[in-house]
Amino acid sequence: MPDSFDQLAALIRARFSELSPQFQMGAGFLLDHPDEVAVSSMRKVAERAQVQPASLVRLSQQLGFPGWNELRDLFVARVRTRPEPLTSRARSLVKSSAKDALATDLLVAQQHNLAVTAAHNTRTMVEAARLLRRAPQVHVAGFRSCYAIAFGFLYGYRLFRSSVSLLNGEAGTLEMQLRTVERDSATVVISFAPYSVEAARVAEAVLEQGGKLIAITDSAVSPIALNADKVLIFSHDSPSFFPSLVAATAITESLVAHLLALEGSDAVEKLGAVEASLHSRGAYVP
Repeated sequence: MPDSFDQLAALIRARFSELSPQFQMGAGFLLDHPDEVAVSSMRKVAERAQVQPASLVRLSQQLGFPGWNELRDLFVARVRTRPEPLTSRARSLVKSSAKDALATDLLVAQQHNLAVTAAHNTRTMVEAARLLRRAPQVHVAGFRSCYAIAFGFLYGYRLFRSSVSLLNGEAGTLEMQLRTVERDSATVVISFAPYSVEAARVAEAVLEQGGKLIAITDSAVSPIALNADKVLIFSHDSPSFFPSLVAATAITESLVAHLLALEGSDAVEKLGAVEASLHSRGAYVP
């Protein structure tokens, strides 16, 4: 029986593909909405998860607990994520009578996302940075709206480490790029619901080829998180029609900062050399 929420999350991720559809729905809700699970009745959780209360009891027992109450005892504050379809959010936004307050509401939501994400990733952030530092080659992948986040991570990391590459599938070459993923390498994949097919393909290839996988995503049971070595979960709640990616960007920026700190003076010297080169070659306006 798991002794902590982290152990429970790891167990659910490891066994998720073996669970029945009803149990998968229940398990996914448990990990995605732990704050609600901690304060709600079993009947309310079952209603929100769209499963029968008896399914939660049987799921608890299948995970090694005597019953529901023992499972719920492990729950601590975690991130809430499960976005509505973009079109539904857009319609609500257009119909809203509080458009004047939208700018303020957006900032408040982003501040909340940053606070929640920071609080729940502190330890894993350091572990992920150490994993990346040990890898002889690092890859990063993010598609569609996550491309900018992936590129930002690549840009910052490359300022003091050259062995970092972007898996972007340019001109339909993703399969060819994936051949460069070796057993000892580490790959960072970024995606949120609805999950990019390309991101799932990268995650699957990394695991098949024996590489280490770091998932930056919105759910512990997302397709890129289930078998990842490290999972960093970000909150993306927003009053706008599109999920907020501020917290996801903050995770990658924090990773770069941790990596520089871990590398120490050598990284600072490399950074200084790159910075001097950029200035001398006219990369910036004088």
